[in-house]
Amino acid sequence: MYDQSKLSELTRFARIDAGSTVIDVYPGDGDWTRLFSDVVGPKGRVFSFVPAEVAHFKNDPVGRIQTLSKEPGRGNVEAVSADLVAMPEVTQPADVLWLHLFYHDLHTALIQARGATAADFNRAVYDRLKPGGSYVIVDHAAGVGAGTSDAQSLHRIEPASVREEVEAAGFVLDAESTILANNDDAHLIKVFDPSIKGETDRFAYRFLKI
Repeated sequence: MYDQSKLSELTRFARIDAGSTVIDVYPGDGDWTRLFSDVVGPKGRVFSFVPAEVAHFKNDPVGRIQTLSKEPGRGNVEAVSADLVAMPEVTQPADVLWLHLFYHDLHTALIQARGATAADFNRAVYDRLKPGGSYVIVDHAAGVGAGTSDAQSLHRIEPASVREEVEAAGFVLDAESTILANNDDAHLIKVFDPSIKGETDRFAYRFLKI
């Protein structure tokens, strides 16, 4: 995760407020789900969505989020799981869909094994968001010209490719943030490499459904 100032800035960037309905896709340990739960308050809702494509992982991603949803004060959290493109079937119309360090995985064999594609998922997101809703993507940047070619090997994706794919689903780019940029990252090594882990050059886009 990030320091408190970056957490606050990213939450503002995502336009998550008291009363918002948020879908947190592939929540991992649930850090973002907890943060959003606190922000949206009792009148808001957070759907913590675990794609079925990763539900078999040894760390039991579904069980972890189910446990989180039972924590004191988490009555506004609902743990849900389904095939990635079936996300609209297990959630409700949302103000924000949050995708943190996961968009590149839409171009990997693991996620595509059950038939999901980036185009399919982006259309599902468009269908699930309310008019004026925000689709917020934070991911590891690949180098200019790399497109989606480094998604499998380095877990990186070129920002321009993300924008092209998301806009093709009908979204409009509303804002971008450089708060997580790192100009010292040469975009040439895997994001888990100890020399760069946690310090990768990351981009943040906010798209709108209009």
